[in-house]
Amino acid sequence: MLSLSQNFAPTPKTLIGASALLIFVAAIFGALNVAKVKTLRSAVADTSTTRAIAEQDRARREKELKAREAAIAAEQAQLAERKDNTGAAEGQLTQILKEKRQLEAKLQDKEGEILALQKQIEEKQPASANPGAPSVVELQAQLDDARQQLDSGEREKSLLSEKLQSVRERSSQLEDEKKRRAVARGKVGVRGTILAVNQAYNFVVLNLGGRNGVEPHSEMLIVRDGSFIGKIRISSVEPASAIGDIITSTLARGVQVQPGDTVIYAGTNS
Repeated sequence: MLSLSQNFAPTPKTLIGASALLIFVAAIFGALNVAKVKTLRSAVADTSTTRAIAEQDRARREKELKAREAAIAAEQAQLAERKDNTGAAEGQLTQILKEKRQLEAKLQDKEGEILALQKQIEEKQPASANPGAPSVVELQAQLDDARQQLDSGEREKSLLSEKLQSVRERSSQLEDEKKRRAVARGKVGVRGTILAVNQAYNFVVLNLGGRNGVEPHSEMLIVRDGSFIGKIRISSVEPASAIGDIITSTLARGVQVQPGDTVIYAGTNS
């Protein structure tokens, strides 16, 4: 037994070898831990980048929505102003037409008086028979003045008619634009699903189409598990389906669109 204990007694060389082995094992575990930490840090960095991109896109979408709402409000205000201007122009036109009728009646009276005087002259009746009656020269001057006023009224009437027509056309355009935007706002939020994806040409096929109100050049948001991942722009529309081009600049790094992803109608850019 004494001999056996002496055989297994630690020697400096044995202790140094064991220490070296332990140091080597510790170095291996340390390297593995460092690699694992780097991997975790990289994953956290990628997640933070994706989240930051999503937050930026969400902020941009909110900004675009507010800008569209402000533009619609401005157009509605312009439409109301156009309506007021149309009413004022119609009132002015009515007044001009009334003045025109009065001038025409006055002109007819003057022409009647001139004809009567001319008839008296032809019949050689003295013009002094009616001392209060104006002379032919005075009546002609009054007639010329009435004609000038009538011509001025006609020109003003023509200008007002053109202005009124322009205002009516602009008002009609604003009404049409208002209706179009109202319809577009009603479509915002319509949801669908991506049926197929062509990664080579960056386009997708949707289960939404013209019957759902989808229009060419409109944009749709791509959502997966409740998170925004990118956008598509509609290129062609069929009654029950549509094809959209993937806007690659909106995709986060390493993210690809997949069949089954949800799409949400975001409106048109026009």
